[in-house]
Amino acid sequence: MRPFSYKRAADISEAIREASVSGVKFIAGGTNLIDLMKEDVERPTRLVDINQLPLNKIEEKPDGGLRLGALVRNSDAAYDQRVAGRYPLLASALLAGASPQLRNAATIGGNIMQRTRCYYFYDVATPCNKRKPGSGCGAIGGVNRIHAILGASDRCIATHPSDMCVALAALNAEVRVAQPSGSERVIPFLDFHRLPGDTPEVDTNLGPGELITAVELPNETFNRHYTYLKLRDRLSYAFALVSVATALKIESGQIADTRIALGGVAHKPWRDKDAEALLVGKPPERQHFEAVAAFILRDAKGQGGNDFKIPLARKAIVRALEQAANGTPQSQTDKRVA
Repeated sequence: MRPFSYKRAADISEAIREASVSGVKFIAGGTNLIDLMKEDVERPTRLVDINQLPLNKIEEKPDGGLRLGALVRNSDAAYDQRVAGRYPLLASALLAGASPQLRNAATIGGNIMQRTRCYYFYDVATPCNKRKPGSGCGAIGGVNRIHAILGASDRCIATHPSDMCVALAALNAEVRVAQPSGSERVIPFLDFHRLPGDTPEVDTNLGPGELITAVELPNETFNRHYTYLKLRDRLSYAFALVSVATALKIESGQIADTRIALGGVAHKPWRDKDAEALLVGKPPERQHFEAVAAFILRDAKGQGGNDFKIPLARKAIVRALEQAANGTPQSQTDKRVA
């Protein structure tokens, strides 16, 4: 780890002012940033501690939705009665991630901002366009078992590691951001993260000096027909090879609304609204689930080592839709696939 200076911000304006200089990073839980600093991947010259900012509350919105402050700990969000009761898909995804100790430290804002766990990104002795633009992508033609099958480019095939973000994508969440000008803006969650394209080093659409202050959930309830299904190499403390966040509204035996978001398969949580529309008006039956899975994966492309992810994702989508339709969400305690 390289030397750095430290500043504890007293308020949001001070935090943003401190971050206006190149080489500055915000730190809250630090569960990803500190690891990256130890590996010499991230090299900030200054850390701005934002833990004292008033962003650690879960609050009701006037429109009936819920606002999660950026400094709310993942475990606090997962076990909050309002989150668990009205947004159980999010609570389930939070509990599927990391370990109890990490969830106690990690924040909502930090979870959104975490970076890929690609082997080459972490190994500074290897080429990585995300870490060092123009150096190449070691995963293409290399060891790529955990890498993307959707939305990749010839510059980068890394995946986004978050479980929580997959659920937030399915729930049409929004990210509230404080700007250096003193104003705020709201970014739809589906537009927050980026596909790699020609600039894989840019993970998000945050502007310079901007600070996440909250995640906002709409006044919608999917608390009966939902599931978060996570398939991984071991049953705990492992990132998803494929995950599926699914929520359905079923009325009079037909699907009235569908949400399907995938994790572990792309540079950002992957959601295909055209595919979701195919289920509306259909009965919740396996043949329709299989057709939607095939549609979502119509452009999927393996890299050799991760070719297995395509049939795995197809089966995961179908299984998740069946779990949601049956009202039998995947347990994050007994992690055997239901």
